[in-house]
Amino acid sequence: MSEARGSADREGPPAGEPALKTVAMPGDANPNGDIFGGWVMAQMDLAGAVPAVRRAQGRVATVAVEGMRFHKPVFIGDLVSCYAELVRVGKSSMTVRIETWAERRIARDRVKVTEGVFIYVAIDEQGRKRDLPGV
Repeated sequence: MSEARGSADREGPPAGEPALKTVAMPGDANPNGDIFGGWVMAQMDLAGAVPAVRRAQGRVATVAVEGMRFHKPVFIGDLVSCYAELVRVGKSSMTVRIETWAERRIARDRVKVTEGVFIYVAIDEQGRKRDLPGV
């Protein structure tokens, strides 16, 4: 998903398995039948934590969201897949780029609905910042 791979020019989702897959349900929708943006953001946060926890080899906390763009709505019944890639590692922090794709329930079209950059920090059992292993 890095810019070097031309994610803006790609016609389909990133290669590999998504970090998270879920179905958008009626309880996640507004009265118009569109899924709330906050629900989508929460799914992205969960997905981004997957590579962050693996790299941190332990607990992490979300500390920032650097830019997020909603391209298209998510609808009830869409299969939502979040692809997460670790793009930067610091002393205790990690930057993860996330793309969210929806497979439409009936047409089965796949569309990029959201993308964003989330920052996580490694934390200890007391919730204090800690160095990443191997840094």
